[in-house]
Amino acid sequence: MTDAIFEITKAATFDAAHYIEQGEPDHRYRRLHGHSFRVEASVRGAAAAEGWVVDLDRLDTALKAAASELDHGLLNDKPGLDVPTLERLCVYFVDRLRPAFPGLSRIVVSRPTINESCSLAL
Repeated sequence: MTDAIFEITKAATFDAAHYIEQGEPDHRYRRLHGHSFRVEASVRGAAAAEGWVVDLDRLDTALKAAASELDHGLLNDKPGLDVPTLERLCVYFVDRLRPAFPGLSRIVVSRPTINESCSLAL
């Protein structure tokens, strides 16, 4: 079983506000509003000599640090999130995590209270 490829996943949450200036002038997306978000990061690879793909605690710390950059803020104010869609949020997390985790294989950003999510497979 030394050739096995594993995928490990950690999750974090954050709350943030945003607005999207697209669509009709009176569309509800244009109004400032907030959501509770959940982000999951998965790393894929073979188990290293330590017996794991990557240290889950290290992934947890990095993911929570990236999520805290957005927590209780206005997403539109963050570089790359001037149009803060779920898709762009996925890219935001990839940009922050991939340098430390080259085996990053998937990011999922969701708004659980309204049953919406976006997954980016790498």
